[in-house]
Amino acid sequence: MKIESIRLRNFKAFRDVHLQDIPAFLVVVGANGAGKSTLFDVFGFLHDCLKGNVRQALDSRGRFKEVLSRDATDDSILIEIQYRMPLAGVERLVTYSLEIAERSTGPYVRREVLRYKRGRYGSPFHFLNFSDGEGYAITNEEDFNKSDEELERESQRVSSDTLAIKGLGQFERFKAANAFRQLIESWHVSDFHINMARGRKEASGDSEHLSETGDNLPRVAQFLYEQHKPTFTKILETMSRRVPGISSVEPLLMDDGYLTLRFKDGSFKTPFLDRYVSDGTIKMFAYLILLYDPNPHPLLCVEEPENQLYPKLMTELAEEFRLYALRGGQVWVSTHSPDFLNAVELDEVCWLVKVGGSTQIRRAKDDPQISAYMSEGDKMGYLWKQGFFEGADPV
Repeated sequence: MKIESIRLRNFKAFRDVHLQDIPAFLVVVGANGAGKSTLFDVFGFLHDCLKGNVRQALDSRGRFKEVLSRDATDDSILIEIQYRMPLAGVERLVTYSLEIAERSTGPYVRREVLRYKRGRYGSPFHFLNFSDGEGYAITNEEDFNKSDEELERESQRVSSDTLAIKGLGQFERFKAANAFRQLIESWHVSDFHINMARGRKEASGDSEHLSETGDNLPRVAQFLYEQHKPTFTKILETMSRRVPGISSVEPLLMDDGYLTLRFKDGSFKTPFLDRYVSDGTIKMFAYLILLYDPNPHPLLCVEEPENQLYPKLMTELAEEFRLYALRGGQVWVSTHSPDFLNAVELDEVCWLVKVGGSTQIRRAKDDPQISAYMSEGDKMGYLWKQGFFEGADPV
């Protein structure tokens, strides 16, 4: 499933933006405070709404009034995502729309809709349509070409601060809701912490995918070592090229039953534990574990991957993000690195601009001057450093 567009209204700094024609690999730049983290947090917010409820997701962000844009012209938050999914053997464009408001008893879901438009001029086909905890979902979705009268609607009730896709998405008969729920659950919004990736870890727990914080790095390394040996070997080969001296990395099950990572430097006979390895080495190994995942996430969001890494590694890292996207996992990356930007294409870049206290999104491909320079062989990072991204620099 590929996200084609996202519309935000009154979500923090985004009073009203609509980002369309989103590529498989999107790189976001902008000054500090422009809204890069907020843009990525849209996905984290939906993920949190699904894990708990809307109230809890808002509370963790300062409550409704802190998430609602300042000076908002209306009293609700809107998140609308268009994405492609297979329906009756054909890739269709589906829209998920979520509107959240607040009343005296707290926040609630004013409207939640999952729909597909039948043909250019046809009326929308609503897989799911809920308002304030009440609504319906279609159970014969495979027959979406039928008339509205022939659709089988099943009325349901959910708590007013709970997403309908959370409850209905558990049931196979609501195929579209089930598919979208699985999509959100599979998103990976990285919040990697080097210190959480180091040290001894319990041998049991999630091991197939690197966690958002990276705290299960040794377990995932062991999983790849045991279940996907060619992939793990490729990771080691890449590590040895990028980190001078590192000849191998191996997960080690210690006598007390805990798991850790052991690094081998070709200059020394004895391997050493990960607590003696540089931050950059740990981070590069974690990125390779993430990007060589045999089952890529449908959406991967990473902020500022250049931190702690040598600038000359950015070109290869950008290419690996792109290859990850081509394998089926859409990738969003924010960066302040000209070296990383020099490795990306014209249609892969957007930048954020603060205007009157709200954030706007601009695409590099829509700027005639940037497009002209890129067509003549210029690099995106050089153009950014030279100030051609109008409004992107701090005032």
